[in-house]
Amino acid sequence: MKLFFLAILQSLLLAAAQVLLKVSLRDMPPFAWSWDYGRQLLLNFPFFCTGLCFAAGSVLWLYIVRHYPLSMAYPLVSLSYVFGMLAAVWIFHETVPVASWVGLLLILTGCWLITNGEW
Repeated sequence: MKLFFLAILQSLLLAAAQVLLKVSLRDMPPFAWSWDYGRQLLLNFPFFCTGLCFAAGSVLWLYIVRHYPLSMAYPLVSLSYVFGMLAAVWIFHETVPVASWVGLLLILTGCWLITNGEW
């Protein structure tokens, strides 16, 4: 049960990082290999928060891998796809086809089976 909640937190951090990355790049000029573009990116607050979320998720992942079997922990990373898709709909107002919702349910079912149905 503890693994599942840790995996949810880690997946939320990964999904938040992706959302923040999209937000930070939305307001940037077109990509260019230049010092000016790099400076603008580094001064972009959502981009900074992206790094914090990725760092926190990575540290949590270190804890998870150290204390739980990889065969159980690694598939639970797929929960980040669930949170990412929900964020796409809720934050970015994207349209998601029915087949993708079915895939989301299959991911959730697989995670439930991996954790022996403990949630």
